[in-house]
Amino acid sequence: MRRMGVVITVAQQKGGAGKTTLAAHLAVAWAGMGKRVAVLDIDPQASLSAWAEQRGARNGLDISRIAGWRTQAEVERQSRLHDIVLVDSPPHAETEARIAVRAASLVVVPVQPSPLDVWATKPTLELARAEKVPALLVLNRVPPRARLTEAMLERLATLGVPVAATRVGNRVALATALFEGCGITETAPASAAGEEIRSLAAEILSFVKH
Repeated sequence: MRRMGVVITVAQQKGGAGKTTLAAHLAVAWAGMGKRVAVLDIDPQASLSAWAEQRGARNGLDISRIAGWRTQAEVERQSRLHDIVLVDSPPHAETEARIAVRAASLVVVPVQPSPLDVWATKPTLELARAEKVPALLVLNRVPPRARLTEAMLERLATLGVPVAATRVGNRVALATALFEGCGITETAPASAAGEEIRSLAAEILSFVKH
């Protein structure tokens, strides 16, 4: 019997954290590592599905838009066929977000490096705890030359959730790649953004294996 794939849900109930952008780039990075990747878009905004249409016939990803209530069954089906099932969950939709978190092996929670964003992340982390699913915070959209102060790091520590060592910068190249229906590891693999996404993709997989 084939081993079931890992299920990674990208969740953040606060808008503007770059959840869908991060999901798209991670999916492409994992495909570039030779992984069979299925992407499930259950966000009503359907931004990831719009990117998939722009991507067209490029290979490497199996992308589906589904209703949130179908998540559990579709995750189980896709995990039998793929190494990684990535779920882009909706913000501000308690039932659908809960289903997506419940189905996951790991919840990846992007957070911008500001106290307000850290506080607003708590409901997402509480949801993961309630469903007994491990979570990993990812500092995302970090401004150029930003210095995370000790106070900021202390705030993150109070959340009681591991923080990824890889930080993803607020880089124009990430948005530009999406407009082209690509991931940054396809359009600019040697760039700082490409290196960050590859590093984060590897770190997340290593975290899941633990």
